[in-house]
Amino acid sequence: MNPLVRCRSCRHCSFARPQRAISTSAPSQPSPPKHRRWLGVLAIGTAAAGAGAFYRSETSNSSATLNPDTFTKYCLVSREPVSATSSIFTLRPRIPSATNYDVYEEAWRAGIWSVMFKQPQLQIGRDYTPLPTTAATTLSVDEENEGYLQFFIRKDPFGEVSRYLHNLEVGAEVEIRGPRIECAIPEDTRDILFIAGGTGIAPALQAGYSLLSRRGEARPRIHILWANRRSEDCLGGQSDTSKTSTSRGSWFSGWFGASESSTTPTPPTIPEQEKPTSLIVRELEALKSQYPGQVTVDYYLDEQNTFIGTKDILSFTESTRPADSSRRSKLIMVSGPDGFISYMAGPKLWAQGKELQGPLQGIIKELDLKGWAVWKL
Repeated sequence: MNPLVRCRSCRHCSFARPQRAISTSAPSQPSPPKHRRWLGVLAIGTAAAGAGAFYRSETSNSSATLNPDTFTKYCLVSREPVSATSSIFTLRPRIPSATNYDVYEEAWRAGIWSVMFKQPQLQIGRDYTPLPTTAATTLSVDEENEGYLQFFIRKDPFGEVSRYLHNLEVGAEVEIRGPRIECAIPEDTRDILFIAGGTGIAPALQAGYSLLSRRGEARPRIHILWANRRSEDCLGGQSDTSKTSTSRGSWFSGWFGASESSTTPTPPTIPEQEKPTSLIVRELEALKSQYPGQVTVDYYLDEQNTFIGTKDILSFTESTRPADSSRRSKLIMVSGPDGFISYMAGPKLWAQGKELQGPLQGIIKELDLKGWAVWKL
């Protein structure tokens, strides 16, 4: 199978969305008349029985198959460090279920999807994006068939869920719910520009898998701009294009009001190091090898003063303007910390308990790109 704000905590990076409360309390019972003590005893007994029934109901409703209505129990198989602040988490279902394969496959075909992890002590949840399995994956065929999932998660000192997950011991129980389809990618999509910050690279890998694995359709061209703070986050990665990168500066400093930086004259190249190439870079290279000429990646590092600028975006969007491509669906996807998304395309909005796209803003709006849809993840 080929499946996958400075805020509180982000599913992709160290900043992000408001946390969702998960309520499991039973409704309170009215107090009985004080002069009828035996009725009081009966009421207490009834309430206790009701609470027990509620707990048993919640437990019995827990499915062995991942589903969007109830939390399914998984086991933490491993946690492989990628950098000092992020790791690859591998989970498997606590109870084997053959139907998980079909659930995953349907989600992969739809587009980009996520699952919610529950923090049981605080009863809050956070969405994280599964990684696809490619030639570079650490999962075996048997593990894939048994419903294993992998996630790229950064430990956020302000994020309750990410700190909880990073403090778990191998073998611990984890409850997740989903899948939640975040973006159903149109079948006629032929050009995608994915702008990713930090662990926002996970949805980019999903987009690559979802689009390139579709059969009977012309494969799209995908260009990924991946920004990180430190080289350890993307060891071994080297940019595919040769260009001049112009930027106002780091999205991080820009988000907090720092001044604009100067133009960077050369594209970044991650220096060779003795440490092995990071798993995420290996995943990207495997995707490129599997679909030659369809995927390109450029890397940007705050510590090297290389940032995603307008010229980096235009160098790809302008290359898709010939008349023969005017009818194709063209999509720009932005993923990462909320500050990163806001800087690039404007913030998302919360209304009536739902997360909405919000109006297009940021540097993408300034470019006034014609014929490109923009989606914030």
